[in-house]
Amino acid sequence: MASKTKSSSPDLGLASIIPLLEKREADRDKVITATRPLVRHCALSIKQLHSGEVKEAKAELDKLDSTLASLPSADASFEYLFEPIWQEMVEAKLLLAAVEHKPLPSYSKLGVPPQVYLLGVCDAVGEFRRAMLESMRHGEKKEAHYYFDLMNTVYDQLSVIRFSNSLLPNFKPKQDQARHALEMARSEILRACD
Repeated sequence: MASKTKSSSPDLGLASIIPLLEKREADRDKVITATRPLVRHCALSIKQLHSGEVKEAKAELDKLDSTLASLPSADASFEYLFEPIWQEMVEAKLLLAAVEHKPLPSYSKLGVPPQVYLLGVCDAVGEFRRAMLESMRHGEKKEAHYYFDLMNTVYDQLSVIRFSNSLLPNFKPKQDQARHALEMARSEILRACD
């Protein structure tokens, strides 16, 4: 009769994976905790830019930049945590550039993924309209035309982008919102010029 041999349990090395996952979990938690207030920095900076408080808006964006720099890098699995902040940051920084009559920064200059940049650009069109309306309210027709022309130029570049939702999630609705903002701005500026 053959003797039964006791098979030893294979060591899969799972114990070495646990510390790796614990570090990733700690990094993720740090990102989540740190990023919650960042969207508020962006929103506040946009509000300040519309109120003419450029220095204060820059200070808010500087806080945003320093906080983002201190966070763990956004590897592919964490990128979704950064996307809302990057999108708001793009919107705020484009508006800042517009208010200062400077060239609009590219996605590479801002250090954000192209897809997120496109969403932020679409949102910025609405902020340019808001700046145009503020200019009209203050009787600054030349400035109002500057923002309208900027909206037109930006939308012309956005309008040629046609990709599926699986490649560019949420882009088409944002693109449509930008077009709608431009159409409203066109009628508003024409009425103001009558």
